[in-house]
Amino acid sequence: MNAPWKAGSIGTRTPFMAYACDENTAEVLRPIVAELGWTPDNVHKGGLRNAVQSLSVSASPQILFVDLAESGDPLNDINALAEVCEPGTVVIACGQVNDVRLYRDLVASGIQDYLLKPLSPDMVRDAFSHAHALLNAPKVVESSTGTPHCSVAVIGTRGGVGASTVATSLAWLLSDKEARTTALLDLDVHFGTGALALDLEPGRGLTDAIENPSRIDGLFIERAMVRASDKLAVLSAEAPINSPVQTDGTAFVHLQEEMRATFECTVIDLPRPMLVQYPQLVTDVQVAVIATELTLASARDTIRILSWLKSNAPHVQVHILANKVHPAAQLEISRKDFESSIERKVDLLMPFDQKLAAQAAKLGKPIAEAGKASKTIAPLVDLAGLIAGMAADVDSGAVGKANPRKGTSLIGRFGGLRAIMQKKAKTGK
Repeated sequence: MNAPWKAGSIGTRTPFMAYACDENTAEVLRPIVAELGWTPDNVHKGGLRNAVQSLSVSASPQILFVDLAESGDPLNDINALAEVCEPGTVVIACGQVNDVRLYRDLVASGIQDYLLKPLSPDMVRDAFSHAHALLNAPKVVESSTGTPHCSVAVIGTRGGVGASTVATSLAWLLSDKEARTTALLDLDVHFGTGALALDLEPGRGLTDAIENPSRIDGLFIERAMVRASDKLAVLSAEAPINSPVQTDGTAFVHLQEEMRATFECTVIDLPRPMLVQYPQLVTDVQVAVIATELTLASARDTIRILSWLKSNAPHVQVHILANKVHPAAQLEISRKDFESSIERKVDLLMPFDQKLAAQAAKLGKPIAEAGKASKTIAPLVDLAGLIAGMAADVDSGAVGKANPRKGTSLIGRFGGLRAIMQKKAKTGK
C-alpha cells in the first residue's frame, strides 16, 4: 500500500508531533524538539496506537514521530496510520526490532526513517534535520519526455582491462553526445577511479550511503553526488583500505532506485567481486558491457561471467568489448580463437592507444572526451548510441546472442582454447 504521506502539500499545519511509548524516549526527544524551535508539549505519550486515534480526529503535522515499541504488527499498524495521515506528512518511526526486512518493509510503506532504540540525541537530531530539509527541498518535477531509464553495468574480466575507463567514457558520452542526464556509480569503494578520471574529488557520498542506507533518498542523491557537468554526476569513494565494506547490499540497491528516479541513464562500474557478493545489483540492469582483453585469462573469465549472467540475469543484454587490442602479430589470442572459445562474437574492439590514454590522464578527462577526433574511441561512441537507442526495448532478450552450444562444458571450451594455443606454439602458426 502506498501511504498518503508520500505526496501532497503541507500548508500551515503543526510543524511537529511525537507519540512515545515510554518516558525515556520522550526525554530524549523534548530538548531536541526545543532546539529546532518546535513545541516540546507536542511530545505525547501512547505510541503508534495513540497516534492513530488522535490523528483520526485532528490534522496531522508536517513531521510525525511514532514509537512502534508496543506494536505487535508494526507494518500493519503503520498502514493504519497512513489512513489517517494527510498528504505531505514526513513520518519517522522508532522501535526495538533490529531486522533489515522490517526496515525495508516500513520504508516501502512510506515512512522516511526507522530508528533503533535506545535513541541517542545525535541520532534523533540527524533524523529531524533530514526530515526538515526534505520538507524544504525544491519539489522535483518529473520529466514529461517519457524517456525510459537505461541502466548499464560495466564489468571487467580481469584487473587492468580498462573497465573503469570504459564506464567513465560511456557515462560522459551518454550525457554529452546523447544529451541524457546520467549518473556514474563507481562501486570500487576503496580504489575507484570514476571521480579521478573526471578530475573531481569523490567526497563521502558513497561511504555515507553504505554506513546509513536509511538516509538514501532524492535529497541525499542531490547532495552526495559530485557534478561533472549539467548532465553528468558521479558517486565514487576512496575509502580507507583498512576499513572493509560492511553492508548487506541494501545501500547499493537504494542508490540504484533513487538514481532511476533522478536520472535518465545510470552507468555502474561494477567490480567482479561485487558482482559475486551482491548479485541483486544486476536485478534492474538492462545492459551489461563485459570489458576484456584478448588473452587466455580473460577468455576464461569471459566464459564464466557470461555463464553467471545467463543464470542470474537472463534479461540483461550483453555486449563484449575487447580493449587494448594490439596488432595481430602481438596478440596472445587471435580474435577468431577468442570468439571460438567463448562461443559468441566480440561486439566491439578498441585498439591499444597509449598516447591517448596518457593524454586523458594528464587532462583529467575521460578518454572519450580527450580523443573526440580519434578513431580509437569510435567503438565507445557506437556503443553509447546503441545503449541510448535501446532504452525503449529493454525486454528484447538480446542476451540470447551468446547462443552457447548445448553439451559443451566450460572446462571443455576453455581447455579447447588452450589446446589451440599449444598447437600454434609448436607449429609457429
